Amino acid sequence: MQKIETVQQFEQLAETKPRFFFMKHSLTCPISSNAFTDYQAFLNNNREEEGFYLAVQESRELSNHIAEKYGIRHESPQVFLFIDGKPGWNASHWHITEKELSKL
Repeated sequence: MQKIETVQQFEQLAETKPRFFFMKHSLTCPISSNAFTDYQAFLNNNREEEGFYLAVQESRELSNHIAEKYGIRHESPQVFLFIDGKPGWNASHWHITEKELSKL
C-alpha cells in the first residue's frame, strides 16, 4: 500500500493502472482508523490487488480534486475501486470492511 500525496501522483495512477483501490483516510477519526485497518487487512490478504491512500489532513487538495473530478461527495473514510481510470465502486464509513472489499 502506497501513500499518494499530490494530484499529479494520483493522475498518473488513474492513467496507468487498469484497476486499483484508493482510500481517503482521516488521521483523527476512530471510524477511519477501523476502516483503515480493514483496508490494510484486505490488501494483505489479496496480494493481486493494488491499494493506495491519502491522509485527508495532509492532502486536502488531492481529496478535493477526486471529489470534484468524479462528482462524488467527499467523505472520510472513503474507499474507491478505480477501473480504467474511473471509480466503479465507492463506500464510506462503516461500509468499509475487509468482507465488503473482498466481494469486489
